[in-house]
Amino acid sequence: MTGNATSDVTAAAEAAATGTDTVRAAALALGDDALILSHRLGEWAGHAPVLEEEVALANIALDLLGQARLLLSMAGDEDELAFLREERSFRNVQLVERPNGDFAHTIARQLYFSLYQHELYRELAAGEGPFAPLAAKAVKETAYHHDHAEQWTLRLGDGTQESRARMRAALDALWKYTGEMFQPVDGLEGVDWAALEERWLAALGAVLERAGLTLPEGPRTGAWAAGAGRQGLHTEPFGRMLAEMQHLHRSHPGASW
Repeated sequence: MTGNATSDVTAAAEAAATGTDTVRAAALALGDDALILSHRLGEWAGHAPVLEEEVALANIALDLLGQARLLLSMAGDEDELAFLREERSFRNVQLVERPNGDFAHTIARQLYFSLYQHELYRELAAGEGPFAPLAAKAVKETAYHHDHAEQWTLRLGDGTQESRARMRAALDALWKYTGEMFQPVDGLEGVDWAALEERWLAALGAVLERAGLTLPEGPRTGAWAAGAGRQGLHTEPFGRMLAEMQHLHRSHPGASW
């Protein structure tokens, strides 16, 4: 990223930190998405199927962590928000907090989320709101993220009988968590969520067709119909993940490193 682009993103973050409550709420929601998925991907360190994939997943995790830092700084102190909040204060969608599972589950989760994030940031980058500078940078990263997930979806879906079955099972298992991504977020009133969902479904369907797979069946709202991650309601594994993520900071409050 160029110096001018860095300055634009930093200036936007500083301005938003003193901006409206809805802007801070949106920054918190998007920042939590990126932070939690970054942590989940980081759990693959030392466990990925090949060394090349260790590097790829680590790079994606670092991209997301960079996004999270900028977004959380738009809402307050990034370290306090990451390490001192309780579970019910996080506003990430439930999809990103789901456990990694096998490699197919990680790829299915990444495919669903990266396609959504890419389409959302494309729309935000085209506007003039407080998130436009960050989105203009992040959209380049999310293009790589969804390409990585797409290539693995093709490889697993069009691979062996075992890989195909695992990819199918992963897509089906996570499908019910995808509807929450298109629940309107306060502070992002300019986003056409219905159109965003249509583009996501079209892009996802095209990838799955190339992989010899089909869109899962079943509802996409059951997991969050009564309120979910955006309202601070999370799945059981999230609490365990959060305890691990926050352990060091909470064990040494106020320490300088």
